[in-house]
Amino acid sequence: MNNVNKGVGAWALITLVILYMGFLIIAPIGALIKGTFESGLMPVLQSLSSPSLLAALWLSLKIALIVVSIQAIFGTVVAWIIVRQDFFGRAVLNGLIDMPFSVSPVVVGYMLLLLFGRNGFLFPILERLGIKVAFAVPGMILATLFVSLPFMVREMIPAIKNLDRQQELAAQTMGANPWVIFWYVIFPQLKTTLMYGISLTLARALGEFGAVLVIGGGVQGRTETATLFIFRALDERHYVEAYTASILLGIFSVLVVSLTDMLKRSQKKRQEDIDLQEKLSLQS
Repeated sequence: MNNVNKGVGAWALITLVILYMGFLIIAPIGALIKGTFESGLMPVLQSLSSPSLLAALWLSLKIALIVVSIQAIFGTVVAWIIVRQDFFGRAVLNGLIDMPFSVSPVVVGYMLLLLFGRNGFLFPILERLGIKVAFAVPGMILATLFVSLPFMVREMIPAIKNLDRQQELAAQTMGANPWVIFWYVIFPQLKTTLMYGISLTLARALGEFGAVLVIGGGVQGRTETATLFIFRALDERHYVEAYTASILLGIFSVLVVSLTDMLKRSQKKRQEDIDLQEKLSLQS
């Protein structure tokens, strides 16, 4: 009787989780798909060929790729320093990494305006150098860098902590320089985690709205990303264009994360097979 009760309780909990996830994720996606194709396929195809939509998608992708490239390098360096180096202020630095989770993206955009806007502290210097940050793509890149910072760093820290240090020490003993050790010993162990961090950062960068709206201004054809295009299309009651852009962003983000998750599981299975073969060879 006790086992039956446990089974009923488990199924009740599973049902509750499914209903919760369905309400938060599946229902909105279903409503989005319904709204997109409510007027038929032809308006969707026309929206896909819209120059404004294509320009906004290209700008979003360009910003996301730049941000991912920077975060892949510097996010890994930050994680490495936090794990491998002991210095004054390390705990503060570690805490600051999570700051983008607690600060509103709109506030981030406003802070950047206070720095780089017309009345900003750094504006006179940038004006002399001929560099425009506020209401331009560089400011949007900075905003996206800020909001996406934790994703790469938080993925890399546990992976760096779990590195096999004996392989590094063995390579040092054999006379390998630090660069060789990184590429042939450390990087293969971090590769899967790095790819997962890249996918999360890419998805976050593509979906950013508040910060890029404030610092970029959402100027059509210049600083209008895909998310800002959706906002403008909804405001102008061009619902099919807004729905189409939303679905494209959603599909791309899901594909990126799903592909990386598949690669991660494949790498894990491959490592388990290698460990099993080594165990069997030791037993024999």
